[in-house]
Amino acid sequence: MRACQFVGLQPLRNCCYAGIHFSPRLDSTPLARYSFKPRENSAGTSRQKFRSAPNDCVSVGLRNSASRKTLRNPLTQKIARRSSVLAFLMAAIFLGTPGALLAQTQQPPLTNYTGINIEPSQQIFATLCALDAAGFAADESTLAEMPSRLALREDLLKMQGPATEAVRQFYRDHLLADPGETLARYIAFALVAGPPPDFKSKIKRELFPPDVLALDSFQLILPAFYSEAQLQSRWRQIEPEYARIVARYQSPVRRIVTVDNAYLRELLKPTYERSFTVYVEPLVGSHTNFRNIGDHYAIVVGSGSQIPADAIQHAYLHFLLDPLPIRFRDSLKSKSALLNIAARAPRLPVEFQNDFLAFADECLIKAVELRVRHLQSAALEFALVEADQSGFILVRPFVAQLQKFEKAEPAMSYYFPGIIAGLDVAAEQKRLQAVSFAPAVSAPAPQQGNAAEAEQPSELDALLAQGNREIAEQDAAAAAKTFDRVLGKYPDEPRAVYGLAIASVLSGQAARARELFERLVTVPDAADSGAPAAPAVQDPAILAWSHVYLGRIDDLEGERDSALGEYHSALAVNGAPEAARVAAKRGVQQPYSSRARGDDVDANSNSKGPQQP
Repeated sequence: MRACQFVGLQPLRNCCYAGIHFSPRLDSTPLARYSFKPRENSAGTSRQKFRSAPNDCVSVGLRNSASRKTLRNPLTQKIARRSSVLAFLMAAIFLGTPGALLAQTQQPPLTNYTGINIEPSQQIFATLCALDAAGFAADESTLAEMPSRLALREDLLKMQGPATEAVRQFYRDHLLADPGETLARYIAFALVAGPPPDFKSKIKRELFPPDVLALDSFQLILPAFYSEAQLQSRWRQIEPEYARIVARYQSPVRRIVTVDNAYLRELLKPTYERSFTVYVEPLVGSHTNFRNIGDHYAIVVGSGSQIPADAIQHAYLHFLLDPLPIRFRDSLKSKSALLNIAARAPRLPVEFQNDFLAFADECLIKAVELRVRHLQSAALEFALVEADQSGFILVRPFVAQLQKFEKAEPAMSYYFPGIIAGLDVAAEQKRLQAVSFAPAVSAPAPQQGNAAEAEQPSELDALLAQGNREIAEQDAAAAAKTFDRVLGKYPDEPRAVYGLAIASVLSGQAARARELFERLVTVPDAADSGAPAAPAVQDPAILAWSHVYLGRIDDLEGERDSALGEYHSALAVNGAPEAARVAAKRGVQQPYSSRARGDDVDANSNSKGPQQP
């Protein structure tokens, strides 16, 4: 490892700080050497899951790497914790220098190799050039700052020749109705292909993902096209344009690596056995394609103005956390009865419905994403409700366990068994009795030539989802604008009214929030019917939380009697979420104070801002 130049910091032995290897040149291709381990019970999903459990993370601040004994001395613990934090901060300052990967994976890594890379791929470049020649409808606006690449695309569209015609015929024969699915297949092929000019994969054919097998014979025609189009020389001309895109991604990816490693208290051990690579390819547009091949993870991103930081972070958390459910699979499988409940959720993706380890892994990653965003309590609860309704029912209990993890010292690789032990199956089964799963997103029947549009959610669902994301991001102004837009077209939509009320809470507009919450709990006039009065809103989660928030507003305004009435009304809602009931019970026990919200079940101790419920 490179000698540490910083005064007062001793490097950890056999560890690498969270440095990132950026390589604008691609002299060799890591994925061409990877072994592929197919996911158990996989049903042809585009993202394959590994089935091995390497121990490539070194814990920070708790255990000595040589003796594996707990550091008992408090001063020693304090110094270790501070050193680990300092290591992460300095990781954001320096980067490893570019260098080609070694072909012999058993050799020790180079001193500047970290296993985390940002680079272009000649395999993806050649594959996308073939799609250009075949007439794939790429978004040319992504090439605005790449004149050489745009000129190449135009030349390829005009090309004539036997290899080019063979590519075009192959493309027509394997065209899918959804352009995004078509692109994803070819990206998958490129990720397992070997280097040019022959593109022969080092992976055994029987281990190919299903979507790559569908394009199996493409490898036979791509080399001839590569030669006919003279892509080797064209690549050398265009490579500087790709280098500029790589440079744009350096800072965001470095931040993701540093933040996630610091939160999980893990330092990566550099090894050729595991890697995480961000491949940049402008013609993928706004699409991102992520998958792992064995223990080698790759996400392909475009060159748009908005860097897909959320997608990159999600992929990187898979890289960090995927080994844990496998390593502790026996303990985790003892909780698998909860999948029987989650599988009933119409919106739960099919790849998780029969694979509890993959399901738990995804829920853990979603929970970590929520915690590293430091959401205020209202936004956090909003995101947890959405996760429950979508079938990711373990996100909420994992968030609760992560709040305990944040106050502990071990790295996640050591703490994870405690998270599993803290998952109370009986309590979750009881809680989930009150959860109503969201219906499947309805879509019109596909029509010829319009299949991509048919798969899009309805305008109402799309706008509500957008508003929910903005709430989760604590962008109150944007969320208010989105929910106002919904109410302009759907005036009595309770989900939009509730979302607008939460946005008002986040922005500190107590009067506006009260007006909207009261609108949700108001009982309509039932004099004409003689029937018992009942609120117009029937969703128990919206109804109960509206009463809770009204109680909190009353408490903050000194109206204790009114607050007690709201808390009791929340407790009286049939089917109210357990979290809302707990919040209401605490409101009954003592007046709500924004300064004391850290005691709440959904609180975030890192939240800062104006006093609000």
